[in-house]
Amino acid sequence: MNTPEATTVEDTELAIRVRGLVNRFGSQTVHDGLDLDVRRGEILGVVGGSGTGKSVLMRSILGLRTPDAGQIEVLGVDARSGNPADRLRIERNTGVLFQDGALFSSLTVGENVQVPLKEHHPELSERWHYELALLKVKLAGLPADAINKLPSQLSGGMRKRAGLARALALDPPLLFLDEPTAGLDPIGAAAFDRLIKTLQEALGLTVFLITHDLDTLYAICDRVAVLADHKVIANAPLPEIEQLDHPWIRDYFHGPRARAARGLQHEPA
Repeated sequence: MNTPEATTVEDTELAIRVRGLVNRFGSQTVHDGLDLDVRRGEILGVVGGSGTGKSVLMRSILGLRTPDAGQIEVLGVDARSGNPADRLRIERNTGVLFQDGALFSSLTVGENVQVPLKEHHPELSERWHYELALLKVKLAGLPADAINKLPSQLSGGMRKRAGLARALALDPPLLFLDEPTAGLDPIGAAAFDRLIKTLQEALGLTVFLITHDLDTLYAICDRVAVLADHKVIANAPLPEIEQLDHPWIRDYFHGPRARAARGLQHEPA
């Protein structure tokens, strides 16, 4: 299947460049020669069946897992160089929202948001850490009083927003979202989608978004990367993806849920 990219893109236009990625777990091969380009300023949806390694791919890009082979560049930096300065540069320029939020349960929302601020900007005063955290809490669509609440005092949707506020703490140009609408009701999921799109446009973010949510793909993603057969078998806008002849793509993008998601995008507001 020959559909790696819709067009050729210069490396300077890429936020993420992956070539020849290999990830194995014992005798199980998850990725074998995987290539992926993520363009600056786009929302890229990453989809694939169970076991295709969507989260493994994200963790490899972030440096949370060491792949068995391959090249990874993040914002022009070699993510596998082993140079501490390169690692620090990537950390300061990426924000991550994990599927479960990964909030510290014993810390308030504000204290959670301040964790990366204190790690990377210890020179700032406590007052500045608090004010910046409050700004991010509001930016994520939470009321100001949420800053003093514990994660256990928040709804699932609010915890997602608190995790997003922490991901945005360092004003990163690159944002990773792992199943951001999982566990949310349709209204909450749609509101979160709108928030991500608004932030992406307002802040010029590049967004790497793992999702199973077809509504999210059709509502906010500029392109979609499909993982199957240990590789990215397609990386293109949705209308092009829908035309591809692959069993998983046919089942996923031409089933009743996909038809419903497509229809929602054409209904009058």
